[in-house]
Amino acid sequence: MTVLSVPVLSSDQVETLPARAREVVDYRKSGLSLNHIQGCPLDCAYCIRHTYGLWDQRQPRALISDAAAVEQLVGHRYFRPHATPLQLFNRATDPFLAQVKGHTFAVLEDLDARGLRNHVLVITRCPVSESDCERLAGLGHLRVTLLLTYSGIDDQRIEPYPSLVAADSLQVAGAYRPRRFRTVLYWRPLVPGLNDSPGHLARAAALSRYADGTVFTGLFFRDEIAAYYRQNNLPEPYGETARRKIMPETLEQRVLAAFREHGGGPLFRKTSCAVSYAHGLPDYNGHVGIRELCDICPAAQLALCQSAHQVPAAEQVRQAASALPEAAGLQDGCRPRSAGGGWVRGCGNCGWPEEWRLRSRPPG
Repeated sequence: MTVLSVPVLSSDQVETLPARAREVVDYRKSGLSLNHIQGCPLDCAYCIRHTYGLWDQRQPRALISDAAAVEQLVGHRYFRPHATPLQLFNRATDPFLAQVKGHTFAVLEDLDARGLRNHVLVITRCPVSESDCERLAGLGHLRVTLLLTYSGIDDQRIEPYPSLVAADSLQVAGAYRPRRFRTVLYWRPLVPGLNDSPGHLARAAALSRYADGTVFTGLFFRDEIAAYYRQNNLPEPYGETARRKIMPETLEQRVLAAFREHGGGPLFRKTSCAVSYAHGLPDYNGHVGIRELCDICPAAQLALCQSAHQVPAAEQVRQAASALPEAAGLQDGCRPRSAGGGWVRGCGNCGWPEEWRLRSRPPG
């Protein structure tokens, strides 16, 4: 383990944080997110830090050491070796910030030394160098995916940090050989009037050819983010907020047309679909069968996902969930599905159906 290179909060300081910000390990859909370092100076107006009460925290700080954080992760009641998808520093910092990068590698190398083969998603818009790629390539067990966040947004009020950095990083990482890690162009957020011109779409299609796969998503426009936009007189892209990311249907169709016209690489609507495709595996979130998601997938990938898709018996689910206190109210109607060595439910939460058409909702 490397020596900490960011300030460490005292236990008293940690107690002053909002409750959600104190969570080192966070459950996210079918996986776990590790976030013991928080704080980011990049100032993207739409940052998820707004929803955790951490927007004003620009200096990265550690809640606990890297070693203690890894122990919390692998000891979490939801963690399953080789199966649970993991995300690293995706909530309140960037894993490739200069002062955070050492912690990123310390965590990855600790997990890899345990022989774990879990998916690990590392999402960044910062510079990635050849030496970084060499270190990633040295991981012998983990299925690491480097997701380079690129939007092409030119309005510095919305996104002060230039997207060209991620574009350069993608080209460096994509060209590195040999490599076990995979690269994904994380094209987000797509917002009408900001980055949806024909030129924006054409540039993204060209950039996608450097990646093992591309995901495109809309804006995650929650109440806290909308309030920040209003307080700072920023143009609000939509007249209302939503629990899920918003992608107008007309914009989605233009994206698909642009990728056909400009010869873009494999394109996906869901992150897990692109990550799984890049590693030659079925989607670990089991989205197969949802036409609105799967109709753009490569035929061979669709067949792979279909071959791995299973619906476990209700008794199997009850047995698997019996050790979890949250399973006390499990309903048979949740209809879990099997994918990638684990089970995921058909909805993220029984009280909130998937709302697939939300990504196709018109603005306003």
